[in-house]
Amino acid sequence: MFLHLGQLTVVRTDTVLGIFDLDNTTVSRHTRDYLAAATKAGRVVNVSMELPKSFVVCLDKEGEQTVYISQLAASTLMRRLVVD
Repeated sequence: MFLHLGQLTVVRTDTVLGIFDLDNTTVSRHTRDYLAAATKAGRVVNVSMELPKSFVVCLDKEGEQTVYISQLAASTLMRRLVVD
């Protein structure tokens, strides 16, 4: 299955490690440090043309993490992720 993150970006659901709300998680220093390190390493992909609301962490076959910044709410992405 696939998860549409917005702006023509789709990821495989089996690569998704987590979906996080930006407003709630960036309160923590650890999350801010993680996002800063991912940005510095060039592993952040901004798929948001508007105000970002969530980020999705994915793991590829080589074990590398990619962080996708999305304009969609974490709850919306979670609903899309759950298969009936």
